[in-house]
Amino acid sequence: MSSDKPIFPKSEPVTYNLGFLNILLAEDSIPMQTLLASMLRTFGVGDVLVCGGAKEAINLLTITQARRKANDIRGIDMILTDWLMPDGSGVELIEWVRNHKEDDIKFLPIILVSGYTTEKVVKTARDKGANESLVKPISGEKLAHRIISVIDKPRPFIKTATFFGPDRRRKTENFKGNDKRKIKSEEIKVYHEQQ
Repeated sequence: MSSDKPIFPKSEPVTYNLGFLNILLAEDSIPMQTLLASMLRTFGVGDVLVCGGAKEAINLLTITQARRKANDIRGIDMILTDWLMPDGSGVELIEWVRNHKEDDIKFLPIILVSGYTTEKVVKTARDKGANESLVKPISGEKLAHRIISVIDKPRPFIKTATFFGPDRRRKTENFKGNDKRKIKSEEIKVYHEQQ
């Protein structure tokens, strides 16, 4: 039996227009700032705001998001932050964002970038509310993959007494064993990332 149609047709590549996207890059290393900003601009990202630490990032976020409400400028849509910086760490920035009272700040997607490859760094970033983690050295392909993952696969936000951020579970599997949860699923409120 012969057919002109392939059994497994190849899917068409998806093209993304990132011109609408404004990214805040918090990175203290000038060479890494230059490299990451260059990659983002090559991807077609609309605007890249660069700063050297968490304190400066917090100031930029506060100003740009406030001006966004007045329709003066477009606000920040995503944050890329280094792990260790002398002017406030990436963890401090993530905590500030996730604990912010304004939804247009607290729901911002965050990609943590780190030269430290320990499991502890990745778990800490996840547990503080980072959407994704990326280990240096960074390739353009890996950075693009993380950005597209945040865009194409937004995870619902979870709020508990000790955590606010994207759902830390990447896959859903049926649990085998006794349910040890202290809170019933009906009592859990799910927040979704803003589009």
